[in-house]
Amino acid sequence: MLPFKPKYLAAALAGIMLASSLPAHAAEPSQSELLKELRRLSERMEKLEARNAELERKAQITPATSEAELAQRVKALEENNARMETALDSERLSDEDPEVISRLKDIEFRTLSMQKQARMIESLEGVTAGASLTMVAQSANKTAVAAGSAGSALNYRGDVSVTLPGGEIGNAAGRIFAQFRLGQGNGLALNNTLSSTPNSTAFSLTNPDDSSAMLAQAWYQLDVPLPLGGHKPNSREHLEINFGKMDPFVFFDQNTAADDESVKFLNNAFVHNPLLDSGGDAGVDAYGFTPGVRIAYHNETQKPEWWRASMGVFGAGKGAGYDHSFSAPFVIGQLEFGRKFLGGLDGTYRLYAWRNGQSIAFQNEFDSTIERHSGVGASIDQRIGDATTIFGRYGKNLSGKVRFDQALTLGAEFGGNYWNRSADAIGVALGWLRTSKNFRDNSATMDADADGNPDFGYTATGAEQLAEIYYRTRLNKNLELTPDFQLIRHPGGDQSAASAKVLGLRAKVSF
Repeated sequence: MLPFKPKYLAAALAGIMLASSLPAHAAEPSQSELLKELRRLSERMEKLEARNAELERKAQITPATSEAELAQRVKALEENNARMETALDSERLSDEDPEVISRLKDIEFRTLSMQKQARMIESLEGVTAGASLTMVAQSANKTAVAAGSAGSALNYRGDVSVTLPGGEIGNAAGRIFAQFRLGQGNGLALNNTLSSTPNSTAFSLTNPDDSSAMLAQAWYQLDVPLPLGGHKPNSREHLEINFGKMDPFVFFDQNTAADDESVKFLNNAFVHNPLLDSGGDAGVDAYGFTPGVRIAYHNETQKPEWWRASMGVFGAGKGAGYDHSFSAPFVIGQLEFGRKFLGGLDGTYRLYAWRNGQSIAFQNEFDSTIERHSGVGASIDQRIGDATTIFGRYGKNLSGKVRFDQALTLGAEFGGNYWNRSADAIGVALGWLRTSKNFRDNSATMDADADGNPDFGYTATGAEQLAEIYYRTRLNKNLELTPDFQLIRHPGGDQSAASAKVLGLRAKVSF
């Protein structure tokens, strides 16, 4: 019997064949050596067979084990999905929610919050608002104060304005402007100063002891790009159309250096053209507003230089009411030119003419005759330095009985850059208002009115002369304080009258 299993015969035969294939000159192995080698090969084959059997057993067991694990994993996933679906059905966050659901809900809440803010921003796009509170305290020398009036006065005025989108018509875009005003205090009352008011911020409805609000302005503006049907971003010309209740001086007789009594000059003669405002030819109501319509053509084809032509028709008459305001309205036309001079410094030059069909002769209680007034004027502001702007206004009466028929005001504002206070400014202005010949001829002979008010009691012979200086200092981005001093010589054209000296302090808070 062979010392190895028959099934390994092939291996043995292979060994014999290997041995027989050796070269002839090699030494032939002995029979014992061959048997030893065959046993070694037989042992290796047995090990290989055992390993092969083990691998076969594992191959038979592994699929069953994998199927069981797979079923367990599928079950766990289904349970986890069910928990996530349950958590997703609730909008609230819970400690029991899976972590991924908690994160998903957090992202969803943040996204919804951002969308809400975006919708709010979108709804407020184009909406602007502003609010301010101005308070003025003034004191004047006793000889300048009207009989029965106090030598000092305090008043405040609040303004709230909002601008809203007004829709579109093709390429034309509209906007709505509204302003509410309230206040208390009538300000100082000075002798004979029929041509100037030392405190233009004074505002009070009927009873000075009451503080009431009113709708000061409410108007609509439509901006129409030109040419019609053209590409709006490339437009360098447009029409502006306004209608509603408005302040005519928002659109006419503007001036960069002298146009806002809450920030710059307080005396009304420096805020607007004295013939139009102090003289009453603008035809506005007691608070400075009137219904009207305006159309303007704006041309920027030579930008940065530009020009604009505008025409306005406003209600006139005593109180500028809505009943008969337009039977003989206040009409004004203006040409504006924006130019750069002195090395590229901005300047604006305005020329205008007006006619009021319902003016009152001498604009006082002694003569209430309705007549037609007309005149021409100019308003100029020009920067002459990095922080210096000069201004000038001129007005001339062409028809009608007026107290003064010519007015000239000049001045300048110097920015605080020169003394390292860039937000501060100093303003200086001078004014000259010449009394008319008709007023000079009749001032001393006017009779008392039906209510027994005294006549003027003097003969007007010259011009009223004005001067004002202020220093505006900014304490923070919302608060400004402005000490102010005014001098009024020959008030009302009375050469013998004492000069009025008015010292004031203005505080303004704006948002």
